[in-house]
Amino acid sequence: MIDIRPILQVIGILLSILAVTMLIPAVVDLAYGHQESYGFAGSAAITGFAGALIWISNRGYHRAELGVRQAFLLTVLTWIAVSAFASLPMMFGHSRLSYADAFFETMSGLTTTGATVIVGLDSMPPGLLLWRALLHAMGGVGIIIVALALLPVLRVGGMQLFRTESSDKSQKLLPSTGELAIAITKVYLALSSLCALAYLMGGMSLLDAICHALSTVSTGGFANSDSSFAVFDSLYLEIVAIIFMLAGALPFTVYIAITSRKFTRKALPGLFDDQIRYFLLLCAVASLAMTTWVFATTETPLPLALRQATFNVISVITTTGFVSIDYMQWGAGATMVFFALYFTGGCTGSTTGSVKIFRYQVLIQAIRRILFRMITPHGVMNLKLNQIPVSEDTLASVMGFMFLFMVTIFLIGLGLTMTGLDFVTAMSSAATAVSNVGPGLGDIAGPVGNFSSFSDTAKLLMSVGMLLGRLELFTVLVLMTPRFWRV
Repeated sequence: MIDIRPILQVIGILLSILAVTMLIPAVVDLAYGHQESYGFAGSAAITGFAGALIWISNRGYHRAELGVRQAFLLTVLTWIAVSAFASLPMMFGHSRLSYADAFFETMSGLTTTGATVIVGLDSMPPGLLLWRALLHAMGGVGIIIVALALLPVLRVGGMQLFRTESSDKSQKLLPSTGELAIAITKVYLALSSLCALAYLMGGMSLLDAICHALSTVSTGGFANSDSSFAVFDSLYLEIVAIIFMLAGALPFTVYIAITSRKFTRKALPGLFDDQIRYFLLLCAVASLAMTTWVFATTETPLPLALRQATFNVISVITTTGFVSIDYMQWGAGATMVFFALYFTGGCTGSTTGSVKIFRYQVLIQAIRRILFRMITPHGVMNLKLNQIPVSEDTLASVMGFMFLFMVTIFLIGLGLTMTGLDFVTAMSSAATAVSNVGPGLGDIAGPVGNFSSFSDTAKLLMSVGMLLGRLELFTVLVLMTPRFWRV
């Protein structure tokens, strides 16, 4: 029997912190003269009461180390619990969403997916817009950081939790989990502050700059307008967004290493990581290829084609989901390319979702080894990443993930078709949910559409897909195995 007392203890504290966070948009609404602050205040009271009750009822329990099964259970339950309570402001506020819609929007924010069901964002109160951006911030690194900071205080080891959240297998740059949490927090705040400042210099309002900076660095994609980034129509702002979308897609260990006092190549394996070079190369090739396509198949001038193609390609590759134009109008070829980019993602250890580059590196080497053995049956070819051997367990894990990733998208897509959606809409919606990208394809959920017309069942299916994708499948699926619950 798994002892859930330490799990409930942490969840209770996280909910209490979430309640305090809800007061930030409440203050913003008051400052702007909106009455929506009461919705946030009420939600904060409910969440704070529930969190305090859960924590007080389990506060007397201490344990030196969190078990592996407890770490997995804590990870999943934390996301579900926080999503459940973080949905309350969207129900009580100006948007008056149903709980299904509010849960979908919240799960989309926390998983940094960026898919939305809200229509009329341009007229929404500032507090609600800020809350959506804060969900991205919490989902990007916030929940991980808070948990990492709390677990050592509660005498519970936090490194297992970090490993269930991320695929990053790089060496520890800092001696303790607490120091790692603080370092990641500083990096995230620094990147977000620089991005917001750059947006302000480009003419954004203070609210827009803060919200879009949090969405950009977290590679989330929530915007303050129904037309997403197209509302600004600014080359400068799009360049800033591209820079910080790429920054969010790189391993955070790189930034920690750069800011470390021990700034040496030996201490910075991530800075010279092959996956970073391949990721940036892919971004450049895909952008140039799409620019060529747009220029050749439409009447778009080359400079504008380069601008539009690069922004939207980078947005999809990094799983951010900002949109500056309806790229569905570029033809079937462009649509297929963007669908393929759903399955890319950034580097491991970043805020991006989807498959991530390092898995493709492993698979490509595995294919090369198969071909090598076909030619030289008795030859030996070792798999390596950054000159480090890749174990057979790692290879099996990557292949298993890729299989499950595609099966999950197919099953969710199949479920969506049963709710009455057409094949393109269903499959692209499933892909965008599991990959945490945001916009789908088709007339309904395409780049200029949203998911408001989906049924509650479809939204629930997509919410499950978002959670599975954000926690990289195994973290959730392991809870469904009978062996996990055996003593």
